[in-house]
Amino acid sequence: MEHHADLIVLGAGQSGLATAALAPRHGFARTLVLEAADQAGGSWQRYYDSLTLFSPARYSSLPGLRFPGDGDRYPTRDEVVDYLRAYARRLDADIRTSTTVTSVLPRDGAWVVRAEDGSEFTGRAVVAATGAFRSPYIPDVPGRAEFAGQSLHAADYRSPEPFSGRRVVVVGGGNSAVQIAAELGAVAGTTLASRRPIGWMQQRPLGRDIHWWLMRTGFDIAPLSRMLEKAPVSVLDDGRYRMALEAHGVQRREMFARLTPDGVVWADGSKEPVDAIIWATGYRLAFPYLDGIGALNADGRPRHRGGVATVPGLGFVGIEFQRSFSSNTLRGVGRDAAHVLSRLSRSR
Repeated sequence: MEHHADLIVLGAGQSGLATAALAPRHGFARTLVLEAADQAGGSWQRYYDSLTLFSPARYSSLPGLRFPGDGDRYPTRDEVVDYLRAYARRLDADIRTSTTVTSVLPRDGAWVVRAEDGSEFTGRAVVAATGAFRSPYIPDVPGRAEFAGQSLHAADYRSPEPFSGRRVVVVGGGNSAVQIAAELGAVAGTTLASRRPIGWMQQRPLGRDIHWWLMRTGFDIAPLSRMLEKAPVSVLDDGRYRMALEAHGVQRREMFARLTPDGVVWADGSKEPVDAIIWATGYRLAFPYLDGIGALNADGRPRHRGGVATVPGLGFVGIEFQRSFSSNTLRGVGRDAAHVLSRLSRSR
């Protein structure tokens, strides 16, 4: 059975929901949202238990609905999940969950979207908002296939208890790596391995949260995407994570040279037995349902300008640094969605 909509949004995470919320303002009367999971909310519900936002609640809202509670607090994972589900319930859009999209193909000036269960949908425009968090990335470190210990990506990490009393190496230099290593240090012998020293950034310079400064200076929305993509990773901290690492004896070391069946070989040649490796090494963009239509380059990355695809009638929302520093954040996806929708509405 075929279903028709003016706009089809792929993904019901923060990017897809923001896009669906703004669609009517840009002339898309009938919006269909297709989500592979059984509930709206995107990847948030799969993150580790203790995850806390680095942006205060007042800077963590989608268009049209303020994040509830004290605006100066830093919301937890579960609070974000509850907020996104509440946001989804109030949308004037048809949200279909448990619907995995397998292909998006042009046909007669429109798009045909096919799902794994055989469903078929047509739309005048499509926005791919499935984000980068569907495809965890683990680098191909020498010896990785031989390592006999536990190896998992941060996407599959939930809490420190299963690692109690074990020897763990957390790989990565970003916020997630630091948060995970800080809490693991309380129960396990933990080392943080990264290719460069941790780039600490003050959470509250001069008594104001960094996001206040980003907004006031205009840096948050400045079109600096190419520059930002090359910038080194920074870790926001009000002091708690650095103190936790020190208190628990979590040492930061240069990335190991290779893995052995029972541990690691560090850059200085020393060997160390390790029970588990947690790869907090980020994600890679993946849009397999767009293969073969000219929307992706040779390495699978989207061909776009500010989220507007090189293929007419197609857009992207939820790409890191898509247009600015705040792209792919709760506070920034609405701006990117509005930009993409305005361009798509003009091309219809």
